[in-house]
Amino acid sequence: MATIPNPSGLRVATEGSPYRAVLRLATPTVVAMLTQSIVNEIDIIFFSWLPCPESSNAQAALLPSLILLWMFGGSLSAISVGTQAIAARRFAQKNPEDAGAVLVNSWFFSLVAGGAFTVVGYLSLPHILQVLIKVPEVRQAATEYLNWRLLGIVSMAMTFSFKSFFDGIGKTHVHLVSAVVMNALNIVLCLIFIFGRWGAPRMGIAGAGLAGFVSTWVGLAIMIGWAMLAKYRRVFEPFQLKRLSKSLTRDILKLSVPSAIATIAVMSGFALFAMIVSKLDSISSSTLVESSCPGGRAEAVNSAATTVIVGILKLTFTACLAFGTSTATLVSQSLGEGDGNKAARFGWVSVRLGLIIFGIVGLLEGVIFPAQILSVVSQSPAVIEAAMMPMQIMGIITPLIAVGMILTQALFGAGNTRFVMIVELILHFACLVPLAWFLGITLGYGLVGIWSAAVAYVVLLTAIMVWKFASGDWKDIRI
Repeated sequence: MATIPNPSGLRVATEGSPYRAVLRLATPTVVAMLTQSIVNEIDIIFFSWLPCPESSNAQAALLPSLILLWMFGGSLSAISVGTQAIAARRFAQKNPEDAGAVLVNSWFFSLVAGGAFTVVGYLSLPHILQVLIKVPEVRQAATEYLNWRLLGIVSMAMTFSFKSFFDGIGKTHVHLVSAVVMNALNIVLCLIFIFGRWGAPRMGIAGAGLAGFVSTWVGLAIMIGWAMLAKYRRVFEPFQLKRLSKSLTRDILKLSVPSAIATIAVMSGFALFAMIVSKLDSISSSTLVESSCPGGRAEAVNSAATTVIVGILKLTFTACLAFGTSTATLVSQSLGEGDGNKAARFGWVSVRLGLIIFGIVGLLEGVIFPAQILSVVSQSPAVIEAAMMPMQIMGIITPLIAVGMILTQALFGAGNTRFVMIVELILHFACLVPLAWFLGITLGYGLVGIWSAAVAYVVLLTAIMVWKFASGDWKDIRI
């Protein structure tokens, strides 16, 4: 593949071997996004050091809390889809000024809309938690955590605007630097505020929320500082408000809104999934009576087990997503160069790499070391026992998860966001949620039945995305 010069002096990412190009872009992205996921894993481990039942209640509260955070901040951060797709195409078309204008409109929208989403989040939080979490102690823990984390919605969305721009021009290492610093700080602050170290108050799960809020703003500051470097500021002019354009913002949102709706669908689906697990805890008297807590105090075993499983698997999900976002950049730049066949080649190369890499990861997580991994993130024998079978099942289907997520992001990069939105809406509300209730509650298969519904969701999503990407009709989308 020939190198295409760019007036900015920066080079497109599609040159050279497709395998090397995917790995070159994906590696910094994988490391950056894994550091974020590792922080959440650290939170789970830190919570396990709290006295019981505070430990299990905090772990049980973390998953629905993160789901709600992503419903608000994540849906807004979906502006990254339009930002990356358009910036990558303009950059590949040798129009760096237009690529920079995309960033200006993206971060400004994230700033304004982020403030509105924060207000809505605080107003709706008590009502949503009342519906989602049936155990009062878990609900209180989630409230304490989210009261801090919601303050980071603006920084979260703006960070994604900058990240998607840098990813779109092939500079995936920028977010890596930001993520490493941000998340290292987060770990230190968690130690300080969760446990009350070095004279700080002991805040429990609220301390993790405070740490997350502060670190996201530090991460954003690093991204902004990078964009202010001369070689980016002079070429792309990312802070020139005179370049704000209603039509360009509308083009970005046209691609991003379906992704935002898909994100809300995903988070709503998993929120209902977590609610079904919480319902299982509330009606399963044996889970509460046979508690490992001193004095037989109630322990939300199924919710804690689900948080632990998702926490572990999220490392895999995040790495898959990182592969996918890198593939999206290569697909977008290839389409910007007018080469749809090259775009398809990058997609299938990424799938092959994903099958190999995440096949090995799934084998380790689900078959060889599930007990050892679970023992690291939970000190509760009841939680480990409940999590074992679902963990094994999800490890086995990890290669399918990788394929589905990679091709979903590839279609985002191609601008086919509406199709992904429709698929996610249908699968979450016609498959995942009703099937989880039917298998787990109605038929009484418990946590294994609930997670079996997740398997059905993954299989269907992957099959549909493979069919759609193979059809090639996305090559004709103009943005």
